[in-house]
Amino acid sequence: MTFQKLSLKEKVGYGFGDAAASMFWKLFSMYLMFFYTDIFGISATVVGTMFLVTRIWDASFDPFVGILADRTKSRWGKFRPYLLWMMIPFGILGVFMFSTPNLGPTGKIVYAYVTYSLMMMVYSLINVPYASLMGVMTSDGKQRTTLASYRMIFAFSGSLLVLAAAEPLVDIFSKMNGGAINLKMGWQYAAIVFALVAVAFFFICFSWTKEKVKPVVEKTSLKHDLKDLWANRPWFILLGAGVAVIFFNSIRDGAAIYYFKYYVTTQDAFQINSLKLTITLSSMYFVLGQAANILGVVLAIPVSSRIGKKGTFMTAMLLATVLSGFFYFIDRSNTTQIFVMQFLISLCAGITLPLIWSMYADAADYSEWKTKRRATGLIFSASSMSQKFGWTIGGALAGWLLGYYGFQANVVQTETAQNGIRMMLSFFPAIGTMLGVLFMFIYPLNETKMKEIGEDLNKLRK
Repeated sequence: MTFQKLSLKEKVGYGFGDAAASMFWKLFSMYLMFFYTDIFGISATVVGTMFLVTRIWDASFDPFVGILADRTKSRWGKFRPYLLWMMIPFGILGVFMFSTPNLGPTGKIVYAYVTYSLMMMVYSLINVPYASLMGVMTSDGKQRTTLASYRMIFAFSGSLLVLAAAEPLVDIFSKMNGGAINLKMGWQYAAIVFALVAVAFFFICFSWTKEKVKPVVEKTSLKHDLKDLWANRPWFILLGAGVAVIFFNSIRDGAAIYYFKYYVTTQDAFQINSLKLTITLSSMYFVLGQAANILGVVLAIPVSSRIGKKGTFMTAMLLATVLSGFFYFIDRSNTTQIFVMQFLISLCAGITLPLIWSMYADAADYSEWKTKRRATGLIFSASSMSQKFGWTIGGALAGWLLGYYGFQANVVQTETAQNGIRMMLSFFPAIGTMLGVLFMFIYPLNETKMKEIGEDLNKLRK
C-alpha cells in the first residue's frame, strides 16, 4: 500500500495550529469563570446559565461548519483556508472577551453573552477545519496517531505557556501605571499578548501543512452526507466519549483556581524579588498538570501499539476515576499530595486525547468505506461538538454548583461552599471518566478492522 508520508515540518506545522487554539481554550477553561465572577463582576449562576445557553447553540453550529468546509474549493484546499481567514477575528475576539468596559450590571451580561457567542462561533470556524485537516494529510492509521500526538504535545505546550505566563503577566500589567493595582487592565493586556502569539501560530500551521488524501468520490450531496452520518455508529460513540472526557477536564479546570483561593487559602508559593513577581500555587498546579498531559500524550503511542487504542483509553479513564475519588480526601495543608494527584490524573487525561482524535479519522474512513462517500469536515465536527458539549455541561454545572453551595466572590467561604469546591475536583469529574469507559467499551473499530478498511480504501483510491 502507498500511504501519504508526513515530513517533520508537516507534523510540527500541524501542531502549531492546536498550540494556538489551546492557548485560548485553556484561558477559557481555567480562568474565564473566575474572570467573570471576580474581575468582571457577574454572578456564578449567571455565568453558568450563559455557558449553557451559548454553548448549546455553538455546538449545534459545528456540523454546519463541517458541511461548509467539505464543500469549500480553493487553491489551498478545503480546510487550510479557514486557518488564514479566521486567525485575525480569533485574536481580536479573544481580547474582547477579557476586556471590561464601563457598563452597568445588565450591560455587562449582554456584553459577556455577545462576545462569548461570537468567539465560540469563530472558534468553530477555525477549529473544525483544523481538526478535519488531519483526515486529509495522511491515510495511514499509525501516522495519524503520530500526527495526533504531535497535535496534543503542541496543544499542551500552548496551554503550558498560558498557565505559566497568565497570572505573572496579569500581575506585571496590573502594576504598569503605578499606584493602585488594576486587574482589569492586567487581564486585557495579557490577552493581547496571547492573541498575537496565537495568530502567528495559526499562520505557521497554514503555511507548513498540505492536503494530500483525495476522496473516492469527490462530489456528494448534503442529504447523503447527513444520511451517512446518521448511520455511522462509531461517530456517535466517539461523540459521547469525547463529551465525557471534556466534561471531566472542564469541571476540574474550572474549579481549580477556586480550590486554591477559597479552600487551600494560601496562594503564594514563592516570590521573584528582582521582577517583583509572585508565583502562586494555582499556577504551579496548572503547569504541573500540563506537563503531565504532555507525558501522557507521549506514552499514548507505545502503549496503544501494545494494547490498542480502545484498551489504552479505557485503562487510562479507569485509573483517572479512582484517583479523582481519592483527591476528595486530601487535606488542604498537604500540598505534596495535591500536586502528586494532579500529576497522575493529568497523565491519564493526556493519554486519552491523541487516541480520540485519531479515532475520529478512523470514523471518517469507516464512513467512506461503508458508503463510498467521504465527508471529513462533517465527521470531524464531532471533535469540536464534543468539546463544546462537554465544556457546556461542565462549565454550566460548575457555575450552578458554586451558586448551589452558596459561593460568594472575594469573601471567606462557608464550610458547605468549600466542600462543594472539593467535590468539583473529585467525585463530579469521576462521573465523566466512568461514562468515557462505558462509551469506549462499545466502540467497534479496533486495529484489525481498521487495517482491513485501510487496505480496501487504498485500492479504491488507486
